[in-house]
Amino acid sequence: MLKITSIQLTEINLPLVHFFETSFGRTYERRIILVRVEDADGAEGWGEVTCGEVPGYSDEWTDSAWVTTEKILAPMVVGREVSAASEIFDLMNRARGHRMSKSGIETACWDLEAKKLGVPLWKHLGGVNREIACGVSIGLKDSTEALLESVGREIESGYQRIKIKIKPGRDAQLVEAIRRVFPDITLSVDANSAYSVETDTPLFQRLGEFNLLMIEQPLAPGDLVDHAKLQRAVATAICLDESIVSLANAEHAVELGACRIFNIKLGRVGGYSEAKDIESSARAHGIPVWCGGMLEAGIGRAHNIALSTLPGFTLPGDVSASERYWSEDIIDPPVTVSREGTIKAPTGHGIGFAVNEARVEALTVRRETLRF
Repeated sequence: MLKITSIQLTEINLPLVHFFETSFGRTYERRIILVRVEDADGAEGWGEVTCGEVPGYSDEWTDSAWVTTEKILAPMVVGREVSAASEIFDLMNRARGHRMSKSGIETACWDLEAKKLGVPLWKHLGGVNREIACGVSIGLKDSTEALLESVGREIESGYQRIKIKIKPGRDAQLVEAIRRVFPDITLSVDANSAYSVETDTPLFQRLGEFNLLMIEQPLAPGDLVDHAKLQRAVATAICLDESIVSLANAEHAVELGACRIFNIKLGRVGGYSEAKDIESSARAHGIPVWCGGMLEAGIGRAHNIALSTLPGFTLPGDVSASERYWSEDIIDPPVTVSREGTIKAPTGHGIGFAVNEARVEALTVRRETLRF
């Protein structure tokens, strides 16, 4: 049994080593909400709210998530008793949407439960992959030359899949340049919903010439019908990200033929319970999945490692080393990637990494605790 007696929210400001640019714009610093839950026995668990600083990728953003979590979601959980962490998501059902905020609480409760059971979280989830394959996501750069240099560095570091961000006007020419220099690497592109089926189908047909693993989320968030039209028109596999926020979305996407690959993000779907259901359904339908990233700090990154051990995660995910993003992470040890482009599942209880609370304290800009 779990009875959550307190939920503490902490906002930290964490500067990126390098800016990260997508079709939404550039990010230089992350404002991240950390969630610490404690139960009646004094055990604790940690989660991370992974939304951005502005409502670009999703309609959630740091300030809205803070208010929603503090005023609405946390009171739905504090003081309630459940038989397992898998029931936490349902406690928050009366609040529609806000899945990234819900995930911060839900994943923290899974961490707490695994610690109480004395097992690694990934094993508690049913994970089977003791070592996960890692890809890397490279944002838009100031020049093609800078992009090629970045791709070369990541290949040298061992990453098994390179993904680049694209946007209108900066797409096919970037892929063509990469293929001239790196003809044999596993390569994909991520459009972050920047295109339309009416005007851009020829572009995606042209991208089919470059042997891409996938084209990720080319069209509008939530759209399945136009993605199905595009998938029928192109040879390259479409991967859905923003369009998949629930098991129902995933199953509708399969039924419509809207894609051939899923990206699963804990925040986007509301936590482990929904993510596990989507992974299981995808596996049953022969849809490979992988774990996407949201520029997480170490706590969110540790949760992504645990998720990626589930059996359906057969493609390299965006779970990369801490040092790619942070001069110093908020966990000990930081996440590292082997020369073969893999991360070993941790052996410690829960998420398997210790939270560096002194580092968190130094980065903290506000904190609020709700108690039963």
